[in-house]
Amino acid sequence: MLHIVNKSPGERATFDSCLAHARPGHAVLLIEDAVYAATRGNAAEARLREAAGRLKLYALAPDLEARGVADRLTDGVTAVDYAGFVDLVVEHPNNQSWL
Repeated sequence: MLHIVNKSPGERATFDSCLAHARPGHAVLLIEDAVYAATRGNAAEARLREAAGRLKLYALAPDLEARGVADRLTDGVTAVDYAGFVDLVVEHPNNQSWL
């Protein structure tokens, strides 16, 4: 299953809810303001690092770049472009958007 999160972890609890419900082997794609969770030095970094042991973690590169944080990507998170986003959706027939 692919979980797609678009809200900053500081704005809403959707990031934490997603991590709590995602099962080992699931993938999480952070888009829009959720990409802040994928950066070093933020409040959600420890939770993301813990999740990296059981989930596949991705962040949308254009959103990282638009927010000026592409150079602060946390280890264990893979940046993907829009084509990579499409590939993830195709690879995971079940998708959950966390709003």
